[in-house]
Amino acid sequence: MNDPAQNRLGFVRSLGLVDSSMIVGGSMIGSGIFIVSADIGRLTGSPGLLLTSWVVAGLLTVACALAYSELASMMPQAGGQYVFLREAYSPLWGFLYGWTLFLVIQTGTIAAVAVAFARFLGVLVPWVSPTRYVIAPLDVSGGYAVSLSTQQLVAVLLIVVLTLLNTRGLSVGKTVQNIFTSVKTASLFGLIVVGLTVGARSDVIRENFASFWTPRGVDPIVPDLAFVPTISAGDGFIGMVIATCVALVGSLFSSDAWNNLTFAAAEVRDPERTVPRALAIGTGGVVALYALANVAYLAVLPLGAIQHAPDDRVATLALQTMFGGVGATIMAVAVVIATFGCNNGLVLAGARVYWAMAQNGLFFAAVGRLNDRRVPAVALVLQGLWACLLVLPRTRLRDASGAPLLDAATGLERYGNLYSNLLDYVVFAVLIFYVLTIIGLFVLRRKRPDAPRPYRAFGFPVVPALYVLVTSFVMVVLAIYRTQTTWPGLCIVLTGLPAYFVWRKVSPAPRVGGEVPAETPRR
Repeated sequence: MNDPAQNRLGFVRSLGLVDSSMIVGGSMIGSGIFIVSADIGRLTGSPGLLLTSWVVAGLLTVACALAYSELASMMPQAGGQYVFLREAYSPLWGFLYGWTLFLVIQTGTIAAVAVAFARFLGVLVPWVSPTRYVIAPLDVSGGYAVSLSTQQLVAVLLIVVLTLLNTRGLSVGKTVQNIFTSVKTASLFGLIVVGLTVGARSDVIRENFASFWTPRGVDPIVPDLAFVPTISAGDGFIGMVIATCVALVGSLFSSDAWNNLTFAAAEVRDPERTVPRALAIGTGGVVALYALANVAYLAVLPLGAIQHAPDDRVATLALQTMFGGVGATIMAVAVVIATFGCNNGLVLAGARVYWAMAQNGLFFAAVGRLNDRRVPAVALVLQGLWACLLVLPRTRLRDASGAPLLDAATGLERYGNLYSNLLDYVVFAVLIFYVLTIIGLFVLRRKRPDAPRPYRAFGFPVVPALYVLVTSFVMVVLAIYRTQTTWPGLCIVLTGLPAYFVWRKVSPAPRVGGEVPAETPRR
């Protein structure tokens, strides 16, 4: 049911079905679809398993979104998944999600997408470079440094601009989102159409589809646990299953962030109907485009070319194959547009979670205020500041012997990005929160059987149960074969435990009111 307190606070219910669908689709489409197929191809080793990874990720995404639709129609409040976990279990579980979201999930993704924006802008503007420094790297330890390259500077400026735009009101944020999502969706659709028509090569199609399920050129999956044997997609059915599960990390998180709409549910018109429809339209449309984009890649490029695309830029290689040198420029423009729109959706939605936490006395009190434009400006600024800080730290890359990796052209030390490591670490934690939320659907059916449910989850209980089972199996595989990137994620989540009890001790009683006076919602 609607939360009248949130409307009294001044949230403006101005997001219609189109706006809401744009937030879903726009938050999903970033740079992943243009890049991660290379890594998936190396892990799976066959066109069939490459497409299977995207189809399975798509089915899981849609199944999860349809289950969330019931929760969102029950509780169309600011905070979304934070509220669902709080109501299904306890405030602690909601806080752990919100804490991890702020610490790295949302802010780390904002930082990563901002650097992707700058990285592809560098194709068009060579001054934007990871090795052209405003502040040269300062080594702070054997493994880390801090720097400000022109690439990092552009990423920081993007975060600042989008944060300031969204403090100007929901109408500004949604306008930016609608424009950029429309353009990048059209660009992705254009890539698919051109790839399946003008760029399709009969010899490539024969090569890829004649041995559709036969793995070749696969990367072995070396487990982090010494007693578990190395395996690959070429090791029979079990190898194919494990390789697909590991590969799902890329396709699942290229399809992620669709749940951001639930964070802003307090600003959706007729949310009981609009949110479920937007989730279905947005996720269904994007996963269909993703699957077709990979079919287009396979129509233009041999699998080996996909596996070894320079810098993993599969889409760029496809366009270069079709249009020569201008293809790289076309693709750079497309990714710049895609990442700009993606980050706007992430910036817009994430702040609503921290607002909801502050309303419950579980975050800084100032974060729970709205400005005169009826948006959580303090939450937006705090999120932006932390995301900017995550852009600055660098990891010092080393080879197998422990020696620093050097750039072949300049001879200077090479650096990675801290947020990339953090995002790897929380992949496992994010899947846990998704599974817990879907189980929460069953919990709330039992705890609140008479609660209004304008929308009921599709295929309940079978479809949500299958989601839990399949995703849990994927998590088990990741825990065995990617141990070093699973336990740090759990540690990041667990840092929220002391923070929760500190806030419970020092904060005033949870509130549902705030400083913004009531007014008639503006459309």
